[in-house]
Amino acid sequence: MNKDNQTIHDFDYSLICEYFSSTDRQGPGSEETTLRALSFIDDLDNHSTIADLGCGTGTPTITLAQHTLGKITALDLFPAFINRLNERCRAKHLEQRVNGIVGDMRNLPFDKSSLDLIWSEGAIYNIGFRRGLAEWRRFLKPNGFIAVTDATWLKQEQPAEIKDFWNEAYPEIDTLENKVSQMEAAGYTVIATFTLPSHCWIDNYYSPQRIIQQNFLKRHSDNPAAVDLVENQRREAELYLRYQHYYGYVFYIGRKC
Repeated sequence: MNKDNQTIHDFDYSLICEYFSSTDRQGPGSEETTLRALSFIDDLDNHSTIADLGCGTGTPTITLAQHTLGKITALDLFPAFINRLNERCRAKHLEQRVNGIVGDMRNLPFDKSSLDLIWSEGAIYNIGFRRGLAEWRRFLKPNGFIAVTDATWLKQEQPAEIKDFWNEAYPEIDTLENKVSQMEAAGYTVIATFTLPSHCWIDNYYSPQRIIQQNFLKRHSDNPAAVDLVENQRREAELYLRYQHYYGYVFYIGRKC
């Protein structure tokens, strides 16, 4: 595989963890879009149980905690992400309601039919959209909710460069219509969908990485893998600026049938 075809999964986990643990968001998003998705979910109260899967350093988790009742378990594979999430929650006095734990979304530690809401912003791709919807469903209570963002084609046809990039990075990228059908086939009633605006990518995800990249390269100036990681992120940002009208993240909100 040449450098032009590298994806984030091709890099050492320790480098990925170090790089992204300095960012407030490990994927595109915003407080506004989190709250918009949350507005479609009702019946949450003091006894509700929520899981945020692939929570990263916890920016969406904190927004959820500030605008819901009940308890949140925030899960991520990287201990450094969870440590930072728990620190941020203590600083905001949310530690009684948010518990960050290290775990794998492929092997969740929850009881069957125990969750009122499963949340996952920018992370379901790690297990795959269809697999995640199917496997996570058993952890939801009857009529429980799921809300995830996933990479989605916004046009039926795409230029070859961006089509090849995404088919290599995430073969499950698909049109909104097909993903809605996949969600229904997995046993959910689709409540709402909406596309994240471009500032969720540019202002909240790619732009903050510029300073991080400079510091990261200073620490790893003699490490070719670290240099490649930064180049990969810069190329991804350039591709988004060029082709943002063809793809994006879509929020999918559904209810267990």
